[in-house]
Amino acid sequence: MTPEAALDALRARAEPGRAEGSAAYHKAPRVYLGTPNPAINDLTAAWRKTLSLDDRITLADALWQTDIHEARIAAAKLLTQARIRPDDAVWALILSWVPDFDAWAIADHACSAGARRLQADPSRLDTVETWTTSPQMWTRRAALVMTLPWTKQNFPSDQDLAIRDRILGWAASYVPDRDWFIQKSIAWWLRELSKHDAERVRAFLDIHGPGMKAFARKDAAKYLPDQPPA
Repeated sequence: MTPEAALDALRARAEPGRAEGSAAYHKAPRVYLGTPNPAINDLTAAWRKTLSLDDRITLADALWQTDIHEARIAAAKLLTQARIRPDDAVWALILSWVPDFDAWAIADHACSAGARRLQADPSRLDTVETWTTSPQMWTRRAALVMTLPWTKQNFPSDQDLAIRDRILGWAASYVPDRDWFIQKSIAWWLRELSKHDAERVRAFLDIHGPGMKAFARKDAAKYLPDQPPA
């Protein structure tokens, strides 16, 4: 599968008029093909079955470099997989994408791929922690989005609980940041965690809730019925 053939396949699944709507919605200045996500899912699922890991990495790198919206999403989906061995090259490629984040949809798909690699090797959280002080908002946001798996365990290990508390510390450091996307990322992390660990969320909101924007505080407490309204 060459990058040109992959782009042709993405273009062939585009829907008339969708590209213009995507450009207006996502706002980032790049080419939009108008290919819907379900079609990208189908294509990348087929490519994952037929390509070796090395070929997937090469194709994902090439697609990302095009700076086409759907191509970057396809690049991330090519590498979104729980079990990849060895995965150092995949992790390195995902890391190289982080400085390019400039819109939520592409960033979220890349973070989804990165989250699997963090779960495979939690020591990589040391690298992610350095993002929390980045001057780039999208990089700071990625530290919370990529670590969302630690909000979801019903039976977390002691290590998982320590990681939860570590990431909640990152979220606390973000509270004074007034950027909407940062506030939303704090709320997202807390809202997801509240489904599995309500007490930690209540404790966070008791201490840091007053410093959060009202919409974020309300969103974070969405699944805490006993939480006072914002």
